[in-house]
Amino acid sequence: MGVARLVADTLRAQGVRATFFLAHERTLEGGGSLDDGWAPWWRELAQAGHRLASHTFDHVYWLADRGDGGFTVRASAGPDQGVRQNWTAARYCAEVERSQARIRQMTGQEPLPLFRAPGGKTSPALLQAAQACGYQHVGWSAAGFLGDELPSDRFPNERLLRQALDRIQPGDILVAHLGIWSRQDPWAPAVLAPLLQGLKARGFCFATVDQHPRYGRSHPLP
Repeated sequence: MGVARLVADTLRAQGVRATFFLAHERTLEGGGSLDDGWAPWWRELAQAGHRLASHTFDHVYWLADRGDGGFTVRASAGPDQGVRQNWTAARYCAEVERSQARIRQMTGQEPLPLFRAPGGKTSPALLQAAQACGYQHVGWSAAGFLGDELPSDRFPNERLLRQALDRIQPGDILVAHLGIWSRQDPWAPAVLAPLLQGLKARGFCFATVDQHPRYGRSHPLP
């Protein structure tokens, strides 16, 4: 959450609404991103027209399918951080719902019936299990991987900005974070505003994921 407020300020200044996928991860302040200290900030985002959905509560990575219909997973946050576990499909759905329930509690609004798997790691069986309990998975476009989690010595901000402006196409879903622990040169302060401005100059507009034709609308975006 190191650049969270800067991201929100930039989106507001640019008139852009985004979709935030929430997990309860460790913050620079020593708490978690879904704790009571951040709850008013999430509520403000929701009230400003941004949309919220689940990223699983403990940022749980899918590792493998199991023969019994369940999954091997590993959380990167929470009390079981780093531990490989075997979950049923119902247990995975409950983990997605934990984040959804916290969104309702913090914002008083209904989150989108969507989720993003940590790392984008899924399988057909996982997607089917999630869909059976009411959740559709949202990935990102190849050109929409903005690179804010890559090492900045090999992928400097200038390169990532130029690459995104060159490659992004209509309908692409973009992905970035509210701060990455491992990146030495933070992405958002240098890239987010010029990226939005540059895409606008190419004629693009922006929308939340629920307005995308794949995730809730039957007609193409303008």
